[in-house]
Amino acid sequence: MVTRLDNVGIAVEDIDAAIAFFTDLGLSIEGRDTVSGTWADTAVGLDGNHAMIAVLTTPDGHGRIELMQYLHPAARATPPTEPHDIGMHRVALAVDDLDAALDVAARHGCHPLRGVANYQDMYRLTYVRGPSGILVMLAQKL
Repeated sequence: MVTRLDNVGIAVEDIDAAIAFFTDLGLSIEGRDTVSGTWADTAVGLDGNHAMIAVLTTPDGHGRIELMQYLHPAARATPPTEPHDIGMHRVALAVDDLDAALDVAARHGCHPLRGVANYQDMYRLTYVRGPSGILVMLAQKL
């Protein structure tokens, strides 16, 4: 049965922009590759699957995000996920300095959806819309 959560996969329209956003926030690139072939078609369930991928790791080594930019079949844009939509929701990142993280996000054109909240004097947190419309929660423990 399950032994751990390996990663969360996110399809993006520009893998380099997404990598820059997440590495500037402190994640590290574990690896990059281009995948295709029968094994990839079988695993993903798409004929002619061809994608660039990158795996990013959190500083503690426990969290991983796999980014993928599809070359074939052509990626399809979807409306940005809203916080109340059903389905994959958001990526949550713990940060040690929320203001510094927001400065980094702003350099990538990403800003809080509606400011910064204080949750019971335990966390300062906010959602930003990252590259390719990804919802990213940034949370600083107080």
